[in-house]
Amino acid sequence: MLEQVILVNEADQELGFMEKMEAHEKAVLHRAFSVFIFNDAGEMLLQQRASSKYHSANLWTNTCCSHPKPGELTKSAAHRRLQEEMGFDTPLEKAFDFVYKAPFDNGLTEYEFDHVFVGRYQGNIHPNPLEVKDYAFRTFENINQLIATAPTEFTSWFLIAFPKVQAWWLQQNK
Repeated sequence: MLEQVILVNEADQELGFMEKMEAHEKAVLHRAFSVFIFNDAGEMLLQQRASSKYHSANLWTNTCCSHPKPGELTKSAAHRRLQEEMGFDTPLEKAFDFVYKAPFDNGLTEYEFDHVFVGRYQGNIHPNPLEVKDYAFRTFENINQLIATAPTEFTSWFLIAFPKVQAWWLQQNK
């Protein structure tokens, strides 16, 4: 069966389901999540998406992101994908959510109600090569410099979410 996403309104109320590619082709609002992991030094774990990804291939982004399956709690899906993409799991805290819409050159559009989860992790990382080309821990300062000099090296949603996560993190860790 093809992967389905949960269609929602701007209040994140469930409206039904649609096949994932169809939702991206038709730019229909659906539920998603983004996970941001930090180490004990406060550095953010970034991943470079695999070259085989259907959009945003080879671009740098947050630790992992995806969509919950119909009937799956969003936080449970975040844990599942963290394990599937990066090969580890860790406690996650819901930070905030936001809605964004980003069209891609291939005709697809991400239109997502994105739930943002944050966690800390210090152990081994075992990325799935089908999902992740590379990964690195980076400071906020370094990420801001990279975005300023090469914004096209990052996913569209990361460019939107990163300043929000940075502000949230700095507020929480005063």
